[in-house]
Amino acid sequence: MTAPVGAPSRLVILDQSIKVLYQSILVLALYFLFAGHNLPGGGFVGGLMAGAGVSLRYVSGGAQAVRTTFRAPSHVILGVGLFLSSATALVPVLLGGAVLEHGEYETKLPIFGKVKVVSALPFDAGVFLVVVGLVLMAFAAFGDDSEPTETDDEAA
Repeated sequence: MTAPVGAPSRLVILDQSIKVLYQSILVLALYFLFAGHNLPGGGFVGGLMAGAGVSLRYVSGGAQAVRTTFRAPSHVILGVGLFLSSATALVPVLLGGAVLEHGEYETKLPIFGKVKVVSALPFDAGVFLVVVGLVLMAFAAFGDDSEPTETDDEAA
C-alpha cells in the first residue's frame, strides 16, 4: 500500500545514523549494567539506555522494526528478567541467609587479572531484562498497521 498523502518520507541520513548509534547505545547499556555495582548505573539505567536504542529503532523503522529487534518475544524477555531477579533475591533464603544477601566470588583470569563477581550482577541483569521487555512491549503495542484489517473491509 502506498504512503498516505502528506506522510513524511523516510530520511536516508536518519536511517543510516541510527544503524551506527543503535549498536553504540547497546554497548553503553551493557557497560552501565556491568559497571553499576561500583559506579553509577546498574540494571535499571542500563535497561533505560537499551530502551533509548529501541526508541531510535522505532523512529527509523516503526513498530515492525521494534517487533523484530530481538529474537525472543518481549513478554519472554520480561518474564526471564523477573524470574532471574526473584531467584537472585530468594536463593540466599534457601541457603539460610537473608533476602538479597550479598555474596561474591573472586578469581584470577589469564588476560583480565583479578576478577570479582558479586551476587548483585544477576539481580541487575534481571532488572535490565525487565526494563527492556517493558520498553519492547510498549513500542510493539503502538502499532503502525496502515493496511486495512478484515473488520475495516467489512465496515466499508
